[in-house]
Amino acid sequence: MTDPKNPFEEWMTLGQEWAKAINPALESFTPKGFEGMWPTMPKDVMEAVMGKTYNPEGLDAKTKLLLTLAALTILGAQADAQIKLTVRHALEAGATQQEIAETIAYMGVFGGVPAMTKATELARDVIEAQEGNA
Repeated sequence: MTDPKNPFEEWMTLGQEWAKAINPALESFTPKGFEGMWPTMPKDVMEAVMGKTYNPEGLDAKTKLLLTLAALTILGAQADAQIKLTVRHALEAGATQQEIAETIAYMGVFGGVPAMTKATELARDVIEAQEGNA
């Protein structure tokens, strides 16, 4: 009798083979730096789209972005591009570096220190890049 295969590994393998069949260059594709292709939405646009414009009693865009950062951290900080985009947009929405750091640090309780450390490094990359452009 053989050991059963992990279905997720099998699906991943099938997906990778499918991507290579479509375009062989996808074999070495990496999304690193992918977040740089997306512009940062201006604060007023974020507030209109995901803030209090349509729900005046609800959460503002900054709070929603900090919640998103918290969730991405708890998930293990595996989504580098998404974390970097979220930090960039949170800063634009008015979040301070302290608020971003505190959000990530507090999530270390739920997601673990390695996830917190990784998210902190990604946030630091964004903040340093923005300070270098200022």
